[in-house]
Amino acid sequence: MKKIILSVFAAATLFSCKTLQTSKSVSLPIDTTIDLVDVQNDKVKVTVDPSKIKEETIVYHLPKIVPGTYQNYDYGQYVEGFKALDKNGAELKVEKLDINSWKINDAKKLDKIVYLTNDTFDTENEKPEDDVVFSPAGTNFDKDKNFVLNLHTMIGYFEGMKQSPYSLKVLKPEDMYGSTSLQQVRIKESHNTQTQDNFFANRYFDIIDNPIMYDKTPEISFNVNGIDISINVFSPNGTYNEESLREQMNKMMNAQKTFLGEMNTTKKYSILVYLSTLGENDAKGFGALEHHTSTVVVMPEQMPKDALMQSLTDIVSHEFFHIVTPLNVHSEEVHYFDFNKPKMSKHLWMYEGITEYFANLFQINQKLISEEDFYNRLVDKIKTSKRFNDTMSFTEMSENVLDEPYKSQYGNVYQKGALIGMALDIQLRELSNGETGILDIMKELSKKYGMEKPFNDDEIIKEITEMTYPEIGEFFTKHVKGNLPIDYNALFEKVGITSEKIETPVGYLLHAQTPFIDVVKGTKDIYFPSYLGTNSGLEKLGVRSGDILKELNGVAYNLDNVQPLIFASMAIEAGQEIQMKVLRDGKEVVLNGTAIQPTVENSEIKALDLPDTDPRMKLRKAWMFN
Repeated sequence: MKKIILSVFAAATLFSCKTLQTSKSVSLPIDTTIDLVDVQNDKVKVTVDPSKIKEETIVYHLPKIVPGTYQNYDYGQYVEGFKALDKNGAELKVEKLDINSWKINDAKKLDKIVYLTNDTFDTENEKPEDDVVFSPAGTNFDKDKNFVLNLHTMIGYFEGMKQSPYSLKVLKPEDMYGSTSLQQVRIKESHNTQTQDNFFANRYFDIIDNPIMYDKTPEISFNVNGIDISINVFSPNGTYNEESLREQMNKMMNAQKTFLGEMNTTKKYSILVYLSTLGENDAKGFGALEHHTSTVVVMPEQMPKDALMQSLTDIVSHEFFHIVTPLNVHSEEVHYFDFNKPKMSKHLWMYEGITEYFANLFQINQKLISEEDFYNRLVDKIKTSKRFNDTMSFTEMSENVLDEPYKSQYGNVYQKGALIGMALDIQLRELSNGETGILDIMKELSKKYGMEKPFNDDEIIKEITEMTYPEIGEFFTKHVKGNLPIDYNALFEKVGITSEKIETPVGYLLHAQTPFIDVVKGTKDIYFPSYLGTNSGLEKLGVRSGDILKELNGVAYNLDNVQPLIFASMAIEAGQEIQMKVLRDGKEVVLNGTAIQPTVENSEIKALDLPDTDPRMKLRKAWMFN
């Protein structure tokens, strides 16, 4: 998964269901149906037929959490009208055990269960931030226009039956196309394939690991070194389409495959892009969620093309690199994931950190960005990582990430997590005379483990140390398991780059993709938090940490109109009069002043001009280009 803050904002298999059900060697599938035709009030009907239940009672669960999200979302909250029916349509007694679980009595008589599921995008303005499902992990039900189906929000599992196969029938409007990596099948019995799609999954995990997006434009496909890449784009106002993304995605995917080399990946990969209008009932959580063979990306439709293309490169490449870890290298906690009583792994430094590092390293390795751009990215990550607790054990945070005080530190997996990857990479290159980097280690682990063989959570760091050098083990002990901050300057010295302080021009409320404002949890109030850094323009005006912004130049603002607020702040020019009304310690304070060009203090990395014979230059080249 990757969350971001924005500047404003198989070949088809032929089989018969009847034949499958009579086979003695194949478990009976759990037949599910999703109706995208008869949609009422943004609610979609789901029908689940488990075939024969042998127990007197059975419990049906929707997940509390799914892999890759690292947050409890309680997907059962979006279910209503839950009914268990016998073959005559009579209701069986159902007891709701908790928000995600239903106990069905007289289960031997059960023919099917039916319920409605609600659209999660519609609730993003109604719930506190911590309770809102991250958009790329959610659903959109826009009748006859678009359906984003993250199936973990819609389809559950019967207790003890997660390994059972699933058949899925999707009833759809005739003029809508579905895009997914889920195995599509043809049924021998006659039916209208224009209004019905049929899919098959070997187990519950495979159902929820394959999102589907429906809209009125068919996907486009291209092949990259043996991988069929499909792209589907929903752009409500037609600003973008599949073809507008083809060139950039093709270039990026080719670069990623070249970077990975001969590593086994996947035969198909689906990129599902939903572009939000930022309207009242539209998606607000921007970023992506990874799956084994696909990713769902949510971004604002209003983004300029160059900015959108770079964001998609960063985001989609991050999700694609998850095919390395955790998809091919993961612990037992991930492999045997408990959707309702999860036990989290200690190794987010690997799953998210190494993945984010690769998403940046491959771009300089394949010369998609300049060395200066690469260095600036590292500086931004160092600066941002300092807003988190730099002395908190990363393994401890990871193991306890669902609870505070660790939960609020999760964002550091994309900052310090990536820097841990950088530190390991530079040290490995130094110790091996440039021959071995962190990608080589991950490839070896991928060969040993792979998708179906997990590692022991408590043993993997010891194993990596035995594969490499004692110094790598010491680094883990001090900086990953331990609480000692990393000395980045010492690492940069090894590759002949230096860091110096500079004043960088910024906006009053925005620096690149990072705002100087945030939202007070549980409210729509906008405030100035101390952890977002010092802005000379705000400082001169008299803004203090903790101030709640009420008005800018006579216009009232809160979360509902934050986009116009950002635009207004971008229009402020040096020399003009500026007025800001804030709430400070419960009292209203009016701040008046003359606008200046705001700046922030940044670190700038510069590469020393070294001869190729210098050991630091050799190490630098091995680090970035081997």
